[in-house]
Amino acid sequence: MGISQTENERPMVLETKDLTIRFGGLTAVSHLNLQIRKNVIYGLIGPNGAGKTTVFNLITQHYKPTEGQVLFNGNCLRKEKPAQVVKMGMARTFQNIRLFTGLSVRDNVVIAMHMRLDVSWWMSMLGLKSYQKKENAMYEKADKLLKRTGLYEFAEHEAGSLPYGLQRRLEIARALATEPELLLLDEPAAGMNPQEVTELTKFIREIRDEFDITILLIEHHMSLVMNLCEEITAISYGKEIAHGNPEDIKNDAQVIEAYLGVDKDAKGK
Repeated sequence: MGISQTENERPMVLETKDLTIRFGGLTAVSHLNLQIRKNVIYGLIGPNGAGKTTVFNLITQHYKPTEGQVLFNGNCLRKEKPAQVVKMGMARTFQNIRLFTGLSVRDNVVIAMHMRLDVSWWMSMLGLKSYQKKENAMYEKADKLLKRTGLYEFAEHEAGSLPYGLQRRLEIARALATEPELLLLDEPAAGMNPQEVTELTKFIREIRDEFDITILLIEHHMSLVMNLCEEITAISYGKEIAHGNPEDIKNDAQVIEAYLGVDKDAKGK
């Protein structure tokens, strides 16, 4: 079963065209073509070393492609720096949590919001009332976001003191604080127990709907991918081996072979 006509009519948010990167003689990603439409939860899967995080780094412009291009809302990102990509409406989380563990939950969110604070640095240094007014509004906005993401009761807690599952949620909330149109999640379920994975699956679906955003995620936890993603691309050694909906991917012989290391002709034996 393919993508429905209604989904095909959605605007294209992210597109990669023949995306390729080489490190010396190694081709880490080879001619990868992704088409991700508005409000879709899209999965990028593959075995360890397949090149998934490298794809994220290319999309966010931490790496520049050797060939091909990344288009975000139709705009080529080749000349953009990572910080500018964030301002354009793209945010990401990382496989290894990167919170300011010694700061409060609220301050972690406020720091992310500074990216869109339209003031000069000298205004904060002088403590001008105009800056203080904007900063107060930012803290109010941070509290609203914490309420929407179920973290408000922990606002004064140090981020590093939160349980692992809540730290993951805070990292996503901090990404949401930059007001993204596209959110990239790098293995959000890594290290979680089954109950935390169930809660995370529900949380990701809720934020997609409530914040009206598109989500691209890398994940090894197949139950999360199959329950959450509407469209999936599987890669191996940097190349696409399958694309489709969860049912297509689950039954694809090349995907089974890549993950299990079995002869694809042995499927069903």
